[in-house]
Amino acid sequence: MATVILVRHGRTTANATGLLAGRTAGVSLDQVGRDQAALTGDRLAAVPVVGVVSSPLERCRQTAQFILDRQLGTPLTPIDPDLTECDYGDWQGRTLSDLAAEDLWTVVQAQPSAVTFPGGESMAGMQARSVAAIRRHDAAFEAEHGAGAVWVAVSHGDIIKSVLADALGMHLDLFQRINVGPASVSIVRYGTSRPSVYATNTDAGDLSWLSTTIHAADAPVGGGAGQQPPRSSIT
Repeated sequence: MATVILVRHGRTTANATGLLAGRTAGVSLDQVGRDQAALTGDRLAAVPVVGVVSSPLERCRQTAQFILDRQLGTPLTPIDPDLTECDYGDWQGRTLSDLAAEDLWTVVQAQPSAVTFPGGESMAGMQARSVAAIRRHDAAFEAEHGAGAVWVAVSHGDIIKSVLADALGMHLDLFQRINVGPASVSIVRYGTSRPSVYATNTDAGDLSWLSTTIHAADAPVGGGAGQQPPRSSIT
């Protein structure tokens, strides 16, 4: 199957001030976020990606552009509403410190599968739509470009955490154990029998192996030999 690189948007003005932006329009990357997105674009420059699919929100589209600016080819650039931020309803626009005093906050931390945000969507619904979108795009890119295709999905923290939880076979109630930082890279390959998670929440490191590695259908017993190190590290 193809390989998806899950990229969270860079830091925003809302992130920096502890505000839950949700789907608020006009929330942009701050300077730190632009620097983070540029670094992620540099890391991915060695990987010829066939597509960069983005959430429609501005912070994701900005991050996607940093990646596209460093690609030599012309990847497809669809916008997918199913990768947009969770609809936090009445929580949107409030500070995290204020929300932490709500009774629902404890449920969000311990049993997210039971959470429906007041005036918004359920976290289970959020996971269902985002996982379905990732798997749909993955199958389409593989059908068009072959099993070696690599593509990028630029989305949001809770979205990516829920996709990773699904790929890891974790119940949604455990997804708060996963961290996904701004502009971080996580890597998943959907096989015929199960997904394989190659990386989570990375913000540094060589990714050129993604353009050459042939992935076996079965997991190597004992862990295998790993990826070929970058040439500069071989002595």
